Amino acid sequence: MDIYLPIAEVSVNIFLILGMGGGVGFLSGLFGVGGGFLTTPLLIFIGIPPVIAVATEANQIVASSVSGVLAHWKRGNVDFKMGAVLLVGGVVGSSLGVWLFTWLRALGQIDLVIKFSYVVFLGIIGALMLIESVKVIMVKRRRTGVRKKLHKHNWMHRLPLKMRFHKSQLYISAILPFIIGVLVGILAAIMGVGGGFVMVPAMIYLLGMPTSVVVGTSLFQIIFVTANVTILQSVNNQSVDVVLALLLLAGGVIGAQFGARAGAKLNGEHLRGLLALMVLAVCAKMSYDLIVRPVELFSLGAGGH
Repeated sequence: MDIYLPIAEVSVNIFLILGMGGGVGFLSGLFGVGGGFLTTPLLIFIGIPPVIAVATEANQIVASSVSGVLAHWKRGNVDFKMGAVLLVGGVVGSSLGVWLFTWLRALGQIDLVIKFSYVVFLGIIGALMLIESVKVIMVKRRRTGVRKKLHKHNWMHRLPLKMRFHKSQLYISAILPFIIGVLVGILAAIMGVGGGFVMVPAMIYLLGMPTSVVVGTSLFQIIFVTANVTILQSVNNQSVDVVLALLLLAGGVIGAQFGARAGAKLNGEHLRGLLALMVLAVCAKMSYDLIVRPVELFSLGAGGH
């Protein structure tokens, strides 16, 4: 059963889109990521223009993240104070990112930038997460009675403007999570992602937050940053396809609840390892599409339309 998408100007199978929404919602609840790192490339693979895929996916992430936050909030796994600091940086970064997105689109280079950004960021983050997860698992097997901290105090923890985050059991500078929020906000605007694949490892390894609190806190910040991106993309670029977004939303809200339940049964190391493998798989596919010779060497498009 096909449905026509008015903004994307293509017809797609309604059940395929619903399935994608459910899958990204499941990932949202399971890993604490918005899931856009997977859904945006999938939308591009089935023929949705990259500009539309990025802007619309940011909208879908809002609902799946709300559903995931509610599930984690019930378990007491959300640090709202840390989330607020990350949020301030995220709003600044996403606003800057949408301006950059609009400028690149006017130059006609936005499609290439989107795909190249996925290859670079997913490759680096996926590799680092996989290596770290394997190391932690190996150490636990060799030293079952020894618990080792995953982060070390360095110059970043000596920055000014220190705040106490009771839920995360941290006393660190607010500058560090603010900068992380800015970076994630820019990625949300350019790549149509919630930024969880960057934020989750940054919160664990840089800030030193407990894994159990990281997932819910990450989703809390993602809600408002992606909402800001959606509004700015709609106003500046008119690239949000409401029909596509609603279909993704329907599946995403349900999937997030199942993801949160599944995540409670797995330990942090295994969760990070699974996420790393998925990130690397998407990176490999995007790299292949950039390198392989296209079937049609020329296509019609308007960068500023």
